[in-house]
Amino acid sequence: MTRPFQSTLLAFAAAGLLLAGGVSAQQRGVQTAPQSKPQPQRAAQEKPASEIVHRVVFQVTQNDPQVMNVALNNIDNMTKYFADKGEKVEVELVAFGAGLHMLRSDTSPVKARLTALAGKKGVTISGCDNTIANQSKQEDHLVTLVPEARIVPTGIARVVELQEQGWSYVRP
Repeated sequence: MTRPFQSTLLAFAAAGLLLAGGVSAQQRGVQTAPQSKPQPQRAAQEKPASEIVHRVVFQVTQNDPQVMNVALNNIDNMTKYFADKGEKVEVELVAFGAGLHMLRSDTSPVKARLTALAGKKGVTISGCDNTIANQSKQEDHLVTLVPEARIVPTGIARVVELQEQGWSYVRP
């Protein structure tokens, strides 16, 4: 064997031994990404169930009854799951863009479900004022929302604010 070939072969063999021997990246001198902090769920599991509060924001941006119903199903299933465990949940459904049709008094295909959802403790339903203004201008009439919905200045900003406060984000 030639000398350069032997050196290359030895380097590959040494690397294989290091990997097979369970040597960590740090032990091999490889820089690794910092370890992430423990997830809030772990800390939450250490508390009594009655003290745990889950906060989840659902974003709807599509004028699609199937997507709207998936969001509502997710909220129903999640709130029931945590209630069965004795844990609290706060949910905010934020609709904007084409998804505002979910909350519109004239076009919502899920009005009855929104009424039922609004009756649950810890649930807030929010519609984007920017979208209301844009759709009102495009359609040349004032767009109104179902009575269960409140208006926020901008839907996307509301989602960002909640995420910055530690809320989990779901987009069905």
